[in-house]
Amino acid sequence: MTVKFFIMGLKELFKRKAAEIAEEDKERKMRLERDIIMALRQVYDPEIPVNVYDLGLIYEIKVDDDHNVYIQMTLTAPNCPMADYVVEQVRAAVADVPGVVSVRVDLVWEPEWDKSRMSEEALVELGLDVD
Repeated sequence: MTVKFFIMGLKELFKRKAAEIAEEDKERKMRLERDIIMALRQVYDPEIPVNVYDLGLIYEIKVDDDHNVYIQMTLTAPNCPMADYVVEQVRAAVADVPGVVSVRVDLVWEPEWDKSRMSEEALVELGLDVD
């Protein structure tokens, strides 16, 4: 009987340890996502004095379990002459975040960007907060 209880105890211990590891991984991933957003807030649109995150140009950020990052973003206009530059700045900023393994940035045009995507801070900065 004691072997059975020992095995049951080990199973319970492993379950608890697996839950702790899963929680730690979740917390690490959340910290990494926060750090990615902080990095994106250092990238500015060359024509507008607001960062790409608060400007609402970042549509999606995904971080997988291996810390590969996928970003879907847009620009304020499809004919932006600085498109390649901005996309590369976003990629480089995120790649420099400790813990990021790889970065893929896709530039999309749908849904179309409009000022409703801007943060309150960006609207204030540009003087657009008055309706």
